[in-house]
Amino acid sequence: MFVGHYAASLAAKAIEPRAPLWTYVIGAQLIDIGWGALIMTGAEKVRIDPSLPGSSLDLFHMPYTHSLPAVIVWSLAAALLVRFVLRLPARAAVFVGLAVFSHWVLDLLVHRPDLALWFGGPKVGLGLWNHPVPEQAVEIGLLALGAAAWAWLRGRVGQTLWPVLLLVGVLLAVQIAAMLMPAGEDTASLGPMAIAIYLALGLIAWAVDRRKAAA
Repeated sequence: MFVGHYAASLAAKAIEPRAPLWTYVIGAQLIDIGWGALIMTGAEKVRIDPSLPGSSLDLFHMPYTHSLPAVIVWSLAAALLVRFVLRLPARAAVFVGLAVFSHWVLDLLVHRPDLALWFGGPKVGLGLWNHPVPEQAVEIGLLALGAAAWAWLRGRVGQTLWPVLLLVGVLLAVQIAAMLMPAGEDTASLGPMAIAIYLALGLIAWAVDRRKAAA
């Protein structure tokens, strides 16, 4: 799951627009930003298995980011951070926390059973990754729904749709690039690459909001 995660960002922005767009965009991928950092340190582990259908990622050890208790902690921490550091309204902070938690729910659809229900407990995952065409259809469909909700909000208040088109266009371009990129066996680059991509998309979201505020 990649662009599908951003459906939650756009839907949250439509429901609670008082939080900056970048907080939702970063929030939806905060779990994977943490995962990228932890695999760089060796605290969490991943390997490449070309024999796997669909995605070749074997995410066999990630208790600190993708277990259910860990995601709850990450979600609460994000909500508290934006509430007391960014001074967002309480409802907006709750929606940022929900955007973070949505990552686990959406991963549940596509991951093979590698999401622990508790530390050391059974792992779950519905395994859509094993079926690349339906998995991509689900991701694009979710993104379309989130974009439609955000576009509807902007249209209702008389705002232009260019931020929706720009962000969705960038997301689709990155998704296509990821699909066309040949699978390698180097896991060392996964962490830095994930962090760089997710932060760059957060920066684009910040720029979209900043330009809108300036206008």
